[in-house]
Amino acid sequence: MLDGDHMSFQLLKTDSATVARRGRLQTRHGVVETPIFMPVGTQGTVKSLTPAHLQEIGAQIILGNTYHLNLRPTSELVRELGGLHQFMGWDGPILTDSGGFQVFSLAKLREISDDGVAFQSHLDGAKLFLGPKEVMGIQTNLGSDIAMVIDECPPWPCEREACAQAVARSYRWAKQCKEIATESGFLANGQHLFAIVQGSTFDDLRREAAESLAALDFPGYAVGGVSVGEPEPEMLKQVGATTPFMPADKPRYTMGLGTPPQLLKMIALGVDMFDCVLPSRVARNGLVFTPDGPMNLRNEKFRADPRPICEEIKNYTTQFSRAYLRHLTVAGEILSCTLLTLHNLHFYLDLMAQARSHIEAGDYGPWHRTWVERYETGAAARLA
Repeated sequence: MLDGDHMSFQLLKTDSATVARRGRLQTRHGVVETPIFMPVGTQGTVKSLTPAHLQEIGAQIILGNTYHLNLRPTSELVRELGGLHQFMGWDGPILTDSGGFQVFSLAKLREISDDGVAFQSHLDGAKLFLGPKEVMGIQTNLGSDIAMVIDECPPWPCEREACAQAVARSYRWAKQCKEIATESGFLANGQHLFAIVQGSTFDDLRREAAESLAALDFPGYAVGGVSVGEPEPEMLKQVGATTPFMPADKPRYTMGLGTPPQLLKMIALGVDMFDCVLPSRVARNGLVFTPDGPMNLRNEKFRADPRPICEEIKNYTTQFSRAYLRHLTVAGEILSCTLLTLHNLHFYLDLMAQARSHIEAGDYGPWHRTWVERYETGAAARLA
């Protein structure tokens, strides 16, 4: 059994030209090699894929959503049925987010106080409440390997005073979550709890948030409040303003983004873990990723194209032609969702594997710049 007070994260190598990191995170359900991308399984499923699909493409850890799973089927039912791993048939690590982003995205349905957030369910309008105690209780019921603290995610743009209040409130909630996790035995049971650094576009507030949370000695840390509407340069600036003040011996997770080039740029800024609905969501609309940029299979030019999506990525989808995949997509066949999601998530996971090997080889800086240039040049050419 892991001792939650002694973080099981090894920093194996740091790139000399960038601050990219190669690490290894031990959880109760297995090892996670970082940098890593985590497929999103909001409702206890990565949409259209089975756990066997996820294993085939090398998924090491997936996400579940505290807010949604507590609404249905309820965390109590999941606990009665053996926890989230058993419930969904996935025996690898699971990270559950705390519902903090839903607090942000469901702004019209919630009211924030110092105790937590009063919600109306987006399903039926029922009144709900999420505070540190509730969030830790739900995640304990789910049995996740990594739980997230509840936080207040400020919108973009936001006034400095409102942001400072959100940072202060997020700190208090994080402290309470850690106390609850310690007293309940959650951490002693080998489960990890990650804090979330907010601060919007204010560098000094991000530093203050990161340093104050670092002093509480969490097993891991996340950059929160990015990709909430701000332009990409601003988003990368926020990540770069946060990671230097996060503990070097703990995993760093940027929540809810991004495109393949953004992931590589954030790895260069010292981020270890990512999640995003983008690759699975766009797959359901016929958009697939290639090293030469994204490709929209709905385009007429692929109607008779015999080639696979991408010669460089080999998986179950590789055996099918672009023409067939286009046909499935245009016809609205469910199989298109499965095959294209499989490809897109494998593309992301393979990119992380390449990143790990190039950090180990010591050439991450030039490799990732060349990769991004090829991708962005191809994307621009397809739009031309």
